[in-house]
Amino acid sequence: MHLTDIRTLDAQQIMNIFETADRIAVGRGGPLLAGKCFLLFFPDTSLRTRLTFERGIQELGGSCVLFPPQTLDKQEDLQDVARYAANWADGLVIRHPDDHKLRLLAGHSPIPVINAMSANHHPCEVLSDLYAIRKMREHYKELAYTFVGPPGNVFNSWMEACQVLGLRFNHVCVPDYELGSPGAGYHFYTGLEEALAKSDVIMTDALPSGLRTPEYIDKYQITVPKLRNSARLHALVNPCPPFTRGLEIHEDILASPYFVGYGFKQSLLCVQQAILLHCLLN
Repeated sequence: MHLTDIRTLDAQQIMNIFETADRIAVGRGGPLLAGKCFLLFFPDTSLRTRLTFERGIQELGGSCVLFPPQTLDKQEDLQDVARYAANWADGLVIRHPDDHKLRLLAGHSPIPVINAMSANHHPCEVLSDLYAIRKMREHYKELAYTFVGPPGNVFNSWMEACQVLGLRFNHVCVPDYELGSPGAGYHFYTGLEEALAKSDVIMTDALPSGLRTPEYIDKYQITVPKLRNSARLHALVNPCPPFTRGLEIHEDILASPYFVGYGFKQSLLCVQQAILLHCLLN
C-alpha cells in the first residue's frame, strides 16, 4: 500500500505500525528487507528524514538508490516512471514539494509510494512523534494536542493523525488562519494562554516570513514563563526541526523540562522501518 498522507491509514493500521516499531526497537527486526531495493528521492538539504530512511533500510538488510527530487520534474509522464521503476525497485520514498506528483505516482505505481515530506503533508515525521509521545505518556490518547502557528505540512499531518485516532486537537494562531470545516475534534484559539490551559503537548513548525513580526512573536512564541503560568502540569513542547530560537520558541525552552529533547527523534528510525514493512506487506 501507499502512504501519501495519514488519511490513507486507519486507527488499527497506525497501531500495527507502532507495534512493529516496538519489536524493531528492542532488536527484533532482523533482515526483514533482505533483497529489497528502494528508490529514494531527497534534496541535499534533507538531514533527519533521509538519514533515518537510508540507515533504516540498510539495518533491515535492504538497499537503496538515491536520486534528487528534480528527477521527477522531467517531461516523462510519471505513470511511465512508476511502471518502469517497478521492474527494479520494491518501493519509492519521496521528498518532493508537489503533492499532486506524489498522488499521481501512487495512482499508477505497482510498488509502494511513501511520502517522506511534501508541501502539504509530513506523515512519517508526525507518526514518529506520536509514537515517541506514546512511550513517554502511557495515556497518550487522553492528552490534548495543541499546534501553535499557521497551517502547513506538519500541522496538516498532526490534524489528520488526531482525527484518525480521535484525539483532541487545538489550533492557536491569528484569526486569519482558522480553518473553516476541519472536521471533528478541531478547536481554534487566538489566545495562546487560553489554549495552553487546555494543552498537554504543544507543537510548532517553522514560521513563514509573513508572521516573523515582533507583534506575532510577542503573542505566540512559546516561552517557559508562559508555560508555567498557563500550561497543564507535565506539558511537553515538541518544536518540529528545523526550528529557530527566538521565533516560534524561546531559547529557554530547550533547557527546560518541557522540551521533549533531542533523543525524542530517535523514534524516526524504527517508525520509518515499520512504515516500510507495513507498505510492503499490505
